[in-house]
Amino acid sequence: MHVGLATGFAHQRGKNYDEARFVREEVGNLVYAEELGFDSVWITEHHFGDYSMSNDPLQLLTYIAAKTHHVKLGTQCIIVPWHNPARLAEKIINLDILSNGRAILGFGGGLSQHEFAGLGVDMNKSRELYNDILDVVIPAIETGIIEGEGAFGTIPRQELHPAPIKSFEGRKFCGSLSGNSMYTAAKHGCGNMILMLPQRGQDVKADKYTEVWQEVNGADTSPPPPMLGGNYYIDESAEFAQAQGEMYLGNTMRAAIRNYHLDTPGKFPQIKGYEHYENMVLAPEQVEGYVENFSKGAVTGTPQMILERMWELKEQFKPQGFFPHVYYGGMPQDEARKNMDLFAKEVLPELKSWEAEASIDDRFLEAAE
Repeated sequence: MHVGLATGFAHQRGKNYDEARFVREEVGNLVYAEELGFDSVWITEHHFGDYSMSNDPLQLLTYIAAKTHHVKLGTQCIIVPWHNPARLAEKIINLDILSNGRAILGFGGGLSQHEFAGLGVDMNKSRELYNDILDVVIPAIETGIIEGEGAFGTIPRQELHPAPIKSFEGRKFCGSLSGNSMYTAAKHGCGNMILMLPQRGQDVKADKYTEVWQEVNGADTSPPPPMLGGNYYIDESAEFAQAQGEMYLGNTMRAAIRNYHLDTPGKFPQIKGYEHYENMVLAPEQVEGYVENFSKGAVTGTPQMILERMWELKEQFKPQGFFPHVYYGGMPQDEARKNMDLFAKEVLPELKSWEAEASIDDRFLEAAE
């Protein structure tokens, strides 16, 4: 079982906490993850706020590549509509070259209105941009040739230099899949990144992606097994772990509600392709109740309890790997390291010994042959 470590650069430590220090600590944690035995590290993309301060995951991962030797380097996710296709392909190839083929790609579509506005991208074109950009970028990082026409404009046939060194087959994923994005992901052979986990006892949603995959690729085919994310807090005291994990996940959700304007009614119906998000908008008096309920989705407890819950998730989703967040929501640095250390010591060895029906690690071994 492949086990990575994810971070959202979630800076909810307060305005007086130095931002440069925070970013250095976040990057330092990901470098340290290799020493602890994690198989990969994963970084989000966000702009213009303290919800997440990782505004260029490919750049950050390229720095981490120089500080590490074998840990894989994942994006969760590159927000596709915010990027020039040619430059995105070039940056992906650079990361893969400088890391000697350690890149893992996760793509997403974006949701925050102020992030689209700040980057000068028309959110009404987001769905078209997502599909059209991936339609040129994914072939480009395989062949070294980029060309195409779409919502981004026209790119005449160009050779990319430096050229890609390895295929990205089996190390491409898409997150928060819905609607047409499922068809684009299936067409390009992407696995699913499940970023938010159900609470224990909740029914797992029907696997719509497999249905779409088979519609695109044939009834006798199956998509790659998913990667599972989620938020975790581990401690020898189950009560303490639950209280801390739920508190920090609550902080994360409050920041997410602000970042995605889910507390501001009337905006989403005006944006093409995002109309259905209006159903998620909360009235002011609903916010804290929603946060309290959402925070119960944190996976918390003693090492044995964490393993038992992760086994349940393994049986439910049949993943090829996990990429847990073990620090989030303004968790202080010393507490973040404590959570990392305990997870690595008490959970990671057992977790990595589990069998997966297929593993992203197999793809890396094949590419190295």
